[in-house]
Amino acid sequence: MAPMMRLVLGLGVLVLILSAVALGLPSYVTATRSVVINAPEYVVYPYLNNLRRYQDWAPWSDKDPNIKLTYSGPPEGNGAKAEWVSDVAAVGNGSIQIVESKPSSSMTLAADVKGIQGTSFFELAPAGAGSKVTWSFGFETGSSPVKRWKGLMLDRYIGEVYEDGLEKLKETVEASRATSTPQPAPVVPAAPVEAPAADGAETPAGGETVVPEQAPAEQP
Repeated sequence: MAPMMRLVLGLGVLVLILSAVALGLPSYVTATRSVVINAPEYVVYPYLNNLRRYQDWAPWSDKDPNIKLTYSGPPEGNGAKAEWVSDVAAVGNGSIQIVESKPSSSMTLAADVKGIQGTSFFELAPAGAGSKVTWSFGFETGSSPVKRWKGLMLDRYIGEVYEDGLEKLKETVEASRATSTPQPAPVVPAAPVEAPAADGAETPAGGETVVPEQAPAEQP
């Protein structure tokens, strides 16, 4: 058998093996990361609900300062959409659109990350004096062996990106909250309490006690 034929047959067998293994991989995959932020849910939520504020903390802004962003729909809430184009391979092209917004509770976004269409989720829950923010991304791999192999690497790729984003979100929210917290008013010392003046005495503004002169007694 010619060497070239052996190579072709070998590649064919390899493809069959990879396809067979892919059938045993999950048909739906998800990656999830969380962070605890020292701020209540209603303070954190506007940073997620307004896509224009993602530039303050989203990881792709750091990876590509020249990223091109386009916004459409309402400024925030259901229907708000952001699309980006990047020449940096780690960022690529993509889009997100809010499809369900529950104030201070959760958010669902339709996402396209480098050609992978899926769903992104944010969930907020109380955590002590602050709140726990969970960020997830999942997609259907279907019956495509290629998508199933991509799904196997999702947690490694998305997990690192989401960790960076959540840490930046934490820093941004807490820094903003620290600068906007009102300072307590200075304490003014109380005025000293003056002793009451004797009967018939007058106390002028200076604080001194003045006793009025007595009329001289008449001589008999």
